[in-house]
Parts: sequence; C-alpha cells; structure tokens
Amino acid sequence: MFTKLTYKSISLLSAIYLVTPAVNAYEPATKTKRDEFVDIATVIPTAIFDIRYYSANNFVGQPVDGYNAPKCLLHKTAAKGLQQAHKQAQQAGYNLKIFDCYRPQRAVDHFVRWVNDETDTKTKAAYYPNLGKDQLLGDYIAAKSGHSRGSTIDLTLTDSKDQALNMGSLFDMFDTISNTDDPRITQEQQANRYKLKNLMLAAGFSPYAMEWWHFTYQPQAYPNTYFDFVVE
Repeated sequence: MFTKLTYKSISLLSAIYLVTPAVNAYEPATKTKRDEFVDIATVIPTAIFDIRYYSANNFVGQPVDGYNAPKCLLHKTAAKGLQQAHKQAQQAGYNLKIFDCYRPQRAVDHFVRWVNDETDTKTKAAYYPNLGKDQLLGDYIAAKSGHSRGSTIDLTLTDSKDQALNMGSLFDMFDTISNTDDPRITQEQQANRYKLKNLMLAAGFSPYAMEWWHFTYQPQAYPNTYFDFVVE
C-alpha cells in the first residue's frame, strides 16, 4: 500500500532531507576510508556507465569539479547491494545504466555556484523548463548531497538492445514530472519506474520520491559524513 504524497508534502520532505545539517562536516577521506569504496566497473563490468558529471552532458553544461574519471564509486556495502540489483535485472532481461554514484563535496559546491549564477541559463530548456533558476535551490540543489556519503546512486534500466526504458522524464529533469508517482506519465512509463524501484528495493536501496532515478543503500556506512576525495 502506498501513501499518495502531494507536491507540497514532497517539497517539504525533500527540503528537510537535503538541507538538514550533518553531525560531521565534509572531510577528505583517509586512505582507510577511501579503500572502502569500490569502482563498480570492477565488480559489475557489464553495466552501462554514462557518468554525466564527467562530461558536459548535464544541467551545468560542463564537466563538474571532482570528476577526474568517468567512474562510479560506491562504498563496498552499497556495491554488494548493487551487484544483487544487477543480477536481478539481468534475470528479468534488463541491464543497469548508471549516471552518478559517489559525488565529491567539491562537485556539490560547483552545483551551488552554478545555481547562483543567474546569467548562465543555457541548459534551461533541457533541465528546468518550467522553473526559474532561483527555484532550484532547496528542493533540487542544496549545499550537501547524500551522494557524498557514498551509498547513493542515480540509474535507470535498459532493454536487451541497451536502450533506456521510457521513464517519462529525463535524468536530472528538475520538475515534478520526475516524481516517481507523478500522475501525468503514461501507464507504461509508470510501470517502468516501478520495475526499477522494486528491483532496487529488493536489493536494499530506498527510493527518493522526487527523483525516480535516485536510490540510497540502507543502512548507510557513513550516514553523517560528506567526503571530498576526487573520482579517479
């Protein structure tokens, strides 16, 4: 049974989730902690990697600070969960296409600088057509991101021909149509979102209602720590 969330309630929850201060400030990982992170390509080599913030194909419109390689890094506990999700996806005839994983704090800082630059609107049509840039701060972009803790991933499913399933909105579309249960999408698109959601839930990941692509492995190894080592 699912509780229907209104746009207002989702926005309030997301604001609390995104901007609540952590017990610890961000920190560069010690070698020991850094060694707890896994390059997902080494354990799931058949997954598809489309690491958006390494390239200019993202809402900022340029490579993002901290992404020195197109890699997906996750804490080893989340990596094990993702291996399970990948296995289940393959058994159902699908594959995982990964957009983002661990995100350095310096990348989040880059996002905040971008959102505060009112002169840069070149990606508006593709990523936030129905919002002003000033409306992105809080609900969509904040000074801290769960991705910096190492247990969160953004991804989708592809079919046997490596074509992404139609989810009704693009990755990183800043609009309520990206909410998992948005009523404007088709039955097929809703079914595709739930294929991904149910697969990730079964592997130990919790969904995020505002973004159909966003999942966090539970329990998180570092729920209150925001790392800043580069992706390389």
